[in-house]
Amino acid sequence: MNWATGLAAGLLIAVVTAPVGVSGAVFLLPVQLSVLGVPSPAVTPTNLLYNVVAGPGALLRYGRAGLLRGSLTRRLVAGTLPGVLIGAVIRVFALPGATVFRVLVAALLMPLGAWLVLRTLRPAERTSGTEPSPRALSSLALAVGVVGGIYGIGGGSILGPILVGRGMPVTKVAPAALAATFVTSVAGATAFALLSLAESGTVAPDWGLGIACGLGGLIGGYLGARLQPRVPETALRLLLGSLALAVGALYAVQSVR
Repeated sequence: MNWATGLAAGLLIAVVTAPVGVSGAVFLLPVQLSVLGVPSPAVTPTNLLYNVVAGPGALLRYGRAGLLRGSLTRRLVAGTLPGVLIGAVIRVFALPGATVFRVLVAALLMPLGAWLVLRTLRPAERTSGTEPSPRALSSLALAVGVVGGIYGIGGGSILGPILVGRGMPVTKVAPAALAATFVTSVAGATAFALLSLAESGTVAPDWGLGIACGLGGLIGGYLGARLQPRVPETALRLLLGSLALAVGALYAVQSVR
């Protein structure tokens, strides 16, 4: 039953999030913790496993459209890849508690979501949409990769909202962010699997559930990527910001109980 629920959740989440460059793992967290009962910190590598299985769905569609070429994709991958490995070590040895994890999630998502919504509702205040300098982008990607490794989202799911909030078009950011998420998730899931050999407790991913959720995400991601050209960019930005706010608020409430 858990596998069927995970597959359905992965599919529905990916359909909504893939058009804006988010794998869906960030919004799969509350389902894993509250509905499927995945223990912490195993929820983090399970999320990364979801990204690994689900990622090729949207990437296949974006690749066919020629949207994965360019320097932005290369820089996001090069920055987030080492960061996610550092984050995996921090998650296992420094932040194992569920309460601390929920506080971190809330502190990250609520201001990020509010910022994106406000930037969308005030188009006159947006930046010109130019890409950050190579050095700034690499530094940002590294920092986000560390947070993504701790959070179990690969890094691209945070970079996407940040770059879209700066004014860059969703059509350019989404494929690059998903590519970074996929590559770093492969590295992160591998790191957690290796760390589980030396660390007691629930460190390894829930393989069956992660694969089931990922198969749903594989289908949903492909469908979501096909939907992107049909959805107005303003709607995509508001949806991304609103979802981030909602999940952040949920974890803020849970952390004080």
